[in-house]
Amino acid sequence: MTTIKEIVSEMKGATPEDIAFVEKAYEYSKKAHEGQMRFSGEPYFIHPAATAKILAEYGMDATTIAAGLLHDTVEDGRVPRKDVEKEFGKELLFIIDGVTKLGTHKYHGAERHAESLRRLLVATASDIRVLIVKLADRKHNMQTLEYVPEHKRRRIALETLEIYAHIADRLGMGKMKRILEDLAFPFVDPDASSHVAEVRKLKTKETEIGLAKVQKELQRELAKKVITTFRTDIRIKGLWSLYQKLLRKNDDISLIHDIAALRVIVPKIEDCYAALGVVHALYKPLPGEFKDYIAFQKPNGYQSIHTTVVTPEAGIVEIQIRTEEMHRRAQFGIASHMSYKQLGKGVEKLEKGVQKSRFSSLSFSWVRSLIPSLMKVSGKEGGVRGATKVPAWLTELAEANTDIAGSEEFVDGLKEDFFSHRVFVFTPKGDVIDLPAASTPIDFAYAIHSDLGNHLQGAKVNGKLVSFDTALGNGDVVEILRRDSAHPSPKWLEIARTSLARRHIRAALGMAEPAKPLRRRRQHHANKK
Repeated sequence: MTTIKEIVSEMKGATPEDIAFVEKAYEYSKKAHEGQMRFSGEPYFIHPAATAKILAEYGMDATTIAAGLLHDTVEDGRVPRKDVEKEFGKELLFIIDGVTKLGTHKYHGAERHAESLRRLLVATASDIRVLIVKLADRKHNMQTLEYVPEHKRRRIALETLEIYAHIADRLGMGKMKRILEDLAFPFVDPDASSHVAEVRKLKTKETEIGLAKVQKELQRELAKKVITTFRTDIRIKGLWSLYQKLLRKNDDISLIHDIAALRVIVPKIEDCYAALGVVHALYKPLPGEFKDYIAFQKPNGYQSIHTTVVTPEAGIVEIQIRTEEMHRRAQFGIASHMSYKQLGKGVEKLEKGVQKSRFSSLSFSWVRSLIPSLMKVSGKEGGVRGATKVPAWLTELAEANTDIAGSEEFVDGLKEDFFSHRVFVFTPKGDVIDLPAASTPIDFAYAIHSDLGNHLQGAKVNGKLVSFDTALGNGDVVEILRRDSAHPSPKWLEIARTSLARRHIRAALGMAEPAKPLRRRRQHHANKK
């Protein structure tokens, strides 16, 4: 069982008051869950204690760690809400309400799944810490999924893979995303999981000796170039991620060069580019395999340089170069900015250290929008007073689709609009719009405002007129030409990529939402059995 010492040891920079608050929550939770057991036959308290340790490892503040300890006390511990509020305050109660209330609604199948997500996302729109506690809770539950009744395992694993892993990805929590995916994979497709594990093992064994030689050679050359403060490590690709890539490469393992990648972690951004020069002086880079995610980072804030080179020792190898701050952000995402030592000033400090470019200055707006500027409870709502708005995609998750009758369509909309591969494009004024891959000018217009979409007459991409079915790419500048007399046509439904756009188009045309296919409903009920 996770001890309080193990949790506290992960709380870097914690004050005596922080530690005392978490210790109090630990003992309170332990008493509340006394006599309760998990499916494994172990004491139930093992779960909240493990959840709290995960939150501490992610650098969360004391209130969030305590919420991890207490997140099941109201529902499973049968402790009155007023008692939790009296002992730990409204702020903590608000966080655990956002997590534990989900279990009080007895839905079945996809309907329960969708409604739970709605409630979770509504709570998250008020305080992002609700979602981070939920992810930590899900991680530990997945680590013990083998003890859950067999008929529930695949459904829970699918939900984890298709929803929660993608949420972690959208929050930049790369480590959490990979762990959730790899924990769920064996329960979703055991045969494929075993096959990919064997493939990865064989391939890694082939390259690990060579990679160790490359690592030593690179360390020696970096030291010669006066980049003396750096470290290197070897990253092994996750099983689910490798499986997805194998599907795209027709199961040809020889076409995948990043099963094992070498990371170079340096202090400053200028060191990244100096290290890149050292790498390319040593090894010949493969054309078309260089990606500068520092100057052109991903929508979730990920930054790193990726280059694929040919080495005599290990063959074709991917090398990733980043700063320590970028590495922590890649591992922990938004959680890396949420500790009590960083709140309020963490983002400003971070932005000063980031190369100022058209892309880097924009990418941090989503981080700032997630971090409450004042971590104090609002007496009116019980939430966080002074909290700034969450990013547009999360607000849309909380508010959109509430008029959709079919819960399956709600879940499909989540996967399609928010958890797919993303591109980010720009308005003529330089504002960034985050969209699913292959989105069109129609999707772009509706993402800005329904009125703009409903009166879309034409579109320019990078200054040139384009057709409405043009797929937008990263970095495109899109200008929408509006005219009052212009209106949607039924053909737009075939062109639009997002369910948001299609819903507005149907409304403008006076069309009802499409009925769910009968065959699909039958399949759903078959899966329930």
